[in-house]
Amino acid sequence: MAAHPGQGRHTRDHRSVLAEVEKQALIWIAERLPRSINSDHLSALGLTAMAAVGASFALYPFSPALAASGVIVSLALNWFGDSLDGTLARVRQQQRPRYGYYVDHVIDVAGASLLFGGLALSGLMSPLVAMTLLATYLLVSAETFLATHARGIFKMSFLGVGPTELRILIAAGAIKAALGPLVTVPIIGQIALFDLGGTIAICGFLFTFLVSSASNTRALYRAEPLPHSTGDVRVA
Repeated sequence: MAAHPGQGRHTRDHRSVLAEVEKQALIWIAERLPRSINSDHLSALGLTAMAAVGASFALYPFSPALAASGVIVSLALNWFGDSLDGTLARVRQQQRPRYGYYVDHVIDVAGASLLFGGLALSGLMSPLVAMTLLATYLLVSAETFLATHARGIFKMSFLGVGPTELRILIAAGAIKAALGPLVTVPIIGQIALFDLGGTIAICGFLFTFLVSSASNTRALYRAEPLPHSTGDVRVA
């Protein structure tokens, strides 16, 4: 049974398509990393790499091929740092639950801001779509953090899609955008690939927020139903 989330411990719920394969790969890498590298180094790498992803997207108006290469390499480095830091701490029995949870998610929020800021500057996605996407991402993040605190369950994926799957989709989009940023959609006609993807992601984030908040509210209500009044009301 997990400790109360107020103590910085929680149960991780990760059911993405690649979760099991990724877990085994991360453990294999963590067991072979030099002792001079610790989880803090990996966390810093993850944040720096996400800043590089945003900067690479901002380069698209000048050199699409170079920008796409930068996005792909930076996403790979972000995966390495962001996904491996917690695994390394667990493999070495160096867990710092409250510190790790706080730092990891501060980095996630900062990284998302850098990513969507870069997309807003790239010309591949309209600034309005980019900022709305950031807002809905932060909405889902806030609900996830609240649920982790209230229920002790940290959900890392939805409908089989987690951070790694999102990185793959972004990398594929970066390659397509370097070849041609527009796609043809029936009825709508031509539209920027990242505007289309961003709009779908916004709808997905909103759907995730509504379903998750309703599910968690129901679960918490069942755990803490409204107490029956004793009829003895005292006013201090």
